[in-house]
Amino acid sequence: MGIALFTVLLALVAAEWSPLMTLDRTVAESLHRHAVADPGLVRVNRVLTDWFWDPWTMRALIAAAVIALWWRGARLLALWVAAASLLGSLLSQGVKAAVDRERPRWPDPVDSAHFSAFPSGHAMTAVVSCGLLLWLLRLYGAGPALWAVAVAVAVVSAIGVAVTRVYLGVHWLTDVVGGALLGVAVVAFTVAAYPGSPSRRAPEPEV
Repeated sequence: MGIALFTVLLALVAAEWSPLMTLDRTVAESLHRHAVADPGLVRVNRVLTDWFWDPWTMRALIAAAVIALWWRGARLLALWVAAASLLGSLLSQGVKAAVDRERPRWPDPVDSAHFSAFPSGHAMTAVVSCGLLLWLLRLYGAGPALWAVAVAVAVVSAIGVAVTRVYLGVHWLTDVVGGALLGVAVVAFTVAAYPGSPSRRAPEPEV
């Protein structure tokens, strides 16, 4: 489902479908007016997007999980998680280069960013990283309380980073939606294709 929705959105963005472009511009202009009028909230958003939800922060969490898995002897799972994180980054950069969408431009910018706009690397990395970590918690039997907290943190992170990128005027709304959808697709593929997944195990022989 994630890849199908992403493909549709990608096609609409590449075709510059007018209703979608209008929505992007309306949302971006509204948030930018608010940001220019509130420097304090801009600083908060920059701290969140540059430190807490920065792609390198997310990758550091994945790296820590990979090291822990390797140390526990779960070598295949460690490599699988590392490969999934790398796949997400490569796909994001590849699509950026192919679409080459321009970021929002403002006469009075409150932040800056490099490379093409679609899809948002911040949004994609947050969804992939949080999704993989949730999968690992599920595999290792996290209790209900830990699971609830982890899901809440993941949801807040995924939505939060998307909001900060649009609020700071460095992405269009469809950029962050596209990044999130691509992230969902990467996680879904990773989980489904994992050799140790119950769905991929050989059925028990009937007695």
